[in-house]
Amino acid sequence: MDAASPEDERPDERLRRWRMVLGEDGAEGTGRALTGRDAAMDGALTALYDGGKKPGGSGGAERSAGLGASAPSVARWLGDIRTYFPAPVVQVMQRDAIDRLGLSALLLEPEMLEAVEPDVHLVGTLLSLGKAMPETTRETARAVVRKVVDDLERRLATRTRATLTGALDRSARAARPRHRDIDWNRTIRANLKNYVSLPGREGGESAGGREGAGTVIPERLVGYGRTDRSVKKDVILCVDQSGSMAASVVHAAVFGAVLASMRTLATRLVVFDTAVVDLTDQLDDPVDVLFGTQLGGGTDINRALAYCQSRITRPADTVVVLISDLHEGGIRDGMVRRAAAMKASGVRFVSLLALSDEGTPSYDREHAAALAALGVPAFACTPDLFPEVMAAAIGGRPLPIPDAGP
Repeated sequence: MDAASPEDERPDERLRRWRMVLGEDGAEGTGRALTGRDAAMDGALTALYDGGKKPGGSGGAERSAGLGASAPSVARWLGDIRTYFPAPVVQVMQRDAIDRLGLSALLLEPEMLEAVEPDVHLVGTLLSLGKAMPETTRETARAVVRKVVDDLERRLATRTRATLTGALDRSARAARPRHRDIDWNRTIRANLKNYVSLPGREGGESAGGREGAGTVIPERLVGYGRTDRSVKKDVILCVDQSGSMAASVVHAAVFGAVLASMRTLATRLVVFDTAVVDLTDQLDDPVDVLFGTQLGGGTDINRALAYCQSRITRPADTVVVLISDLHEGGIRDGMVRRAAAMKASGVRFVSLLALSDEGTPSYDREHAAALAALGVPAFACTPDLFPEVMAAAIGGRPLPIPDAGP
């Protein structure tokens, strides 16, 4: 938290903040009345956090009574909080309104969708509504999803492509590289046995009286393979679309589209609950991918992995990324057996408990331990870390597991 300014330390400013925190019912001891903008902000907070009343109404003090759940009143409240609070706070309040007050149904109304501050969690809620969404709302919802997806692509795409391109180039070492393709660090390490001392300027000594400098004679050059258009690696993203994985599904769709845009990768996206759906042919547009999912329902990881296994043609050049909390509703031991079989065939198998910024999720610890015993650590991965994880998997290096991982 930033250091408080002198203005923030004034007694009346502290009382004002306490009054905002305590709300109307608990603020008698502050002796602080709110007016103007403060009263309106207090009303917006009261509508959400005092007694589970639904947001609505038209004025600050009136918000705590007679609040309806109609879309117009909620849309006005959404407009108000965007006026009074910064975007990160708005997103938290929207999420709380959806979770605490059961407002999911109101997201079916176009006027309310137009008032919201789009974020990943809102996209997850919209996707969970699925076929219940009327046609009059679908285009507005699609515009909300598009904005979030575009923002994520701008933040993640360039770094992902650069990181993975480097990993792919390094995986194809050239025996006689051109000068510009030489990997000097690896070349020096490979030729340390060829280190020789050079004589100094006078009698084998330098002007300072010390032995002359040495050098490494590079008998063997190690270089990066030149980039071409041939497919070097196959990547299969196998994504759990049960309700708890909403944010992961959104990020996986974006990354799937980014990976599919790289010519040296052949990318497949598979989503599953108790059924398995291959969305690879929609990877040119992550919004289409997301509207092809159906969040909620059960989970059959074994069935999903069986489908992925049937699509592997080059095991040694394949990376399978399972994104799931590992709560299996299908054959419990089957999931682990399939992971073991793929790994034994040469597939690089990666297990992510989540692909989001939400921290470590709830997950099946027994299955996570079983995968770890196979040499497949299961851990939660942030979107910012995902490119490094994929680069390590492609390059056959140890995965950069976060310290907080299981």
